[in-house]
Amino acid sequence: MLRVEHLNVSFGAVTALRDVSLEASPAQVTAVLGANGAGKTTLLRTISGLVTPQSGSIQLEDRSLLRVAPENIARLGVGHVPEGRGVIAELTVEENLRLGAFASKVDIAEGLEEQYAQFPVLGERRKRHCSTLSGGERQMLAMARALIAKPRVLLLDEPSLGLAPQVTSELMKSILQLCESRNLTVILVEQNAKSALRIAHSAVVLHLGSVVASGDASQVASDEDLRRFYLGLVQ
Repeated sequence: MLRVEHLNVSFGAVTALRDVSLEASPAQVTAVLGANGAGKTTLLRTISGLVTPQSGSIQLEDRSLLRVAPENIARLGVGHVPEGRGVIAELTVEENLRLGAFASKVDIAEGLEEQYAQFPVLGERRKRHCSTLSGGERQMLAMARALIAKPRVLLLDEPSLGLAPQVTSELMKSILQLCESRNLTVILVEQNAKSALRIAHSAVVLHLGSVVASGDASQVASDEDLRRFYLGLVQ
């Protein structure tokens, strides 16, 4: 269980997160939704230690993550896949995956084969430079690089960004399957609310740094006011 309570983050005079609380459970996808500037990316960056909050708490089971260095948060089992599919284009697929395992205690050979089994296309392209991969393949690689360290929590920031609808659909199915098969706690930040809500178990909607709704994903998806005013979804 990852629990965020009353989190407040400011950058100078700008408040990015205001009294944000959420709970994310193992084997479940928690979608964090909202327009650009809602605070979604800041929330993930704060959980992974890249941003220091002014107040509030972040607990991974019984361990506080506040003021813990990002590399130590990663070692505690929090994997973060940032927006933009940040793989290293000059390296091969396998070299990128080895970087993901570098600071962990996993067996690298075993970890590589596990990721190739999960994402067969990466196994086929293991010796290719990442500059030759499609956008969807790069997103798979970014996820695999985080997963090879065997995290308990996976933070995904806009994984569908720039992908074709069919690729997005397949990617979302993979996220749900990974979540359930590995007992992962997944926090999925998405502007593509429709795709996210299809696989999410619960959802949190942010607006200008504040939580305006939270609950079961099905309830959020069926709320017409939320769909229209905060999620950009209309019938």
